Amino acid sequence: MDMMKMKVNDETQTDLVNLRRTIYLTITLTLDFEEAGHKLMKIKLNPGGQEEMQLCIIIIECCIQNKAYLPYYALLAQRFCMINKIHRQNFEKCFVRHYSMVHRLKTSELINSARFFTHLLAFDALPWHVLAYLRLTEEDSTSSSRIFIKFLFQDLCEHLGLRRLNERLSDPKMKDAFESIFPRDSMRNTRFSINFFTAIGLGSITENLREWYWVRERRKRDSDSEEEFERRGSESDDKRRKRRRCC
Repeated sequence: MDMMKMKVNDETQTDLVNLRRTIYLTITLTLDFEEAGHKLMKIKLNPGGQEEMQLCIIIIECCIQNKAYLPYYALLAQRFCMINKIHRQNFEKCFVRHYSMVHRLKTSELINSARFFTHLLAFDALPWHVLAYLRLTEEDSTSSSRIFIKFLFQDLCEHLGLRRLNERLSDPKMKDAFESIFPRDSMRNTRFSINFFTAIGLGSITENLREWYWVRERRKRDSDSEEEFERRGSESDDKRRKRRRCC
């Protein structure tokens, strides 16, 4: 019985390797993304299983392994996202998984992957709530994750334009999804986010955050001034009492 199970497992792994090879060769040996998509759709994949996820993973792997970014792979991914919501959900999972491992990537791979996912976001092939997985604070980000976020937002600005990007980021319905990128949980984290986007030339997308920051900063200063005024007043009262006692 154990030998039979081992045999089944070995065969399943072999099938997966063969499937990956077929998908890889189909993608890399086809020049047009529409033709590649047509060929890939003819490959029988078990619905809801690992095979569908492998399709998404291989498309991303092919994209990031190139020395220069090629839109071909993002266009292919976009096609699958638009055809079937399962592929869209799988690419969303890939985004989360990929971001968690950006520290392992080379700079060229970081840039390619950021531009790949930018394309999917810009054309609404991926839902924008995936940005909730990005955490832009000094403690929660690394140099690699900041490079990824930098190219992601710079490319979004190129695709959409600054005005449309601001409109998307200011959508009240998406407020919760963007809180981790434009944090308001502490003044320090807010300041870090503002400085980051200013440094990469996108300071204007933090206008709402800046306004919130300065309102809080003024309140803090006013509160500190009142406390200082009360403290000095209390000290003056103490001095008067001491003088009266001496007299």
